[in-house]
Amino acid sequence: MIRIGIVGIGFMGMIHYLAAQKLKDARVTAISSRDPKKLAGDWRGIHGNFGPPGEKMDLGKVKRYKSLDALLKDPDIDLVDICNPTHVHPKTAIAALQAGKHVLVEKAIALEAKDADAMLAAAKKAGKLLMVAHVLPFVPEYAFATEAVRSGEYGKLLAATFQRVISKPDWSAEIADASKTGGPAVDLHIHDTHFIGLICGVPKQVFSTGVVDKGTVMHLTTQYLYGANGPSVSCTSGALTMKGREFIHGFEMYFEKGTLIFSGITPLKVLTPDGKVTEPKFKGGSDPVTAFIAEIQTAVDAVANHKEPALLSGKLARDALVLCHNECKSVLTGKAVPT
Repeated sequence: MIRIGIVGIGFMGMIHYLAAQKLKDARVTAISSRDPKKLAGDWRGIHGNFGPPGEKMDLGKVKRYKSLDALLKDPDIDLVDICNPTHVHPKTAIAALQAGKHVLVEKAIALEAKDADAMLAAAKKAGKLLMVAHVLPFVPEYAFATEAVRSGEYGKLLAATFQRVISKPDWSAEIADASKTGGPAVDLHIHDTHFIGLICGVPKQVFSTGVVDKGTVMHLTTQYLYGANGPSVSCTSGALTMKGREFIHGFEMYFEKGTLIFSGITPLKVLTPDGKVTEPKFKGGSDPVTAFIAEIQTAVDAVANHKEPALLSGKLARDALVLCHNECKSVLTGKAVPT
């Protein structure tokens, strides 16, 4: 039985807690929060851009700590699940690793590459796992696309376009604070850079154009330059859409022998050379929490086996962060930036 301690009970901490209720061979044994109401189980003030709203929770069997230090001293925790704001991820993760705990930290791994590097070094020194929770590879449509690339079922990936656009986030003060999240070009777009890195690897260069507000890149369109033999890949991501369409994501992926189309509001479609169009069926339906169950279960299994899973790789998460920063630099300079 892997024992989990969740740090930070905001929207993402709540989603992780709900997902953990359906894990195999694992359970949440402790949480930490600075908010006494949340420690008492009153989560009614929590809400986000997907999933259920917060409610009153029965935390009778869960240890509750006001501070991180107190949670890290608990010997009945194997895995610390970090869901606090991004700007404190490095300090939190390094403290947990030094306390002898394995770590799962929500994306983004950090705001700066140097801090991500320090986290990776701390994990290596402690001999513990540092895993980063980028949920996108566990979303069924993206998992299908990943397997299509890896298996070669439709031949070589020739080109792909990705999209991830939201309205300005307003469900919490911290999520809208670029100093704590990195702004949309990090907090939002890192989903895309992580996934592109996963299926295509790190490009040689990036060239981006975008919209900048008070020094923060709010929206960008990027070409990922892999060279003559690489795929043609682009992505548009940002926080410019109006409330009538709060969130949209999706992709079109063009293989030698097939095309995958997913809009986020219509099912994934597979187009093949014979003219057929099929819609793969996935277990779990449309509940977004299902992907988080798979993600955290992967982390739990990794702790049990003491082996880092590729989909939660700290190095992959670090490279995704660097790509985001390089794209911002490209927006601001108007030039292609080597990676």
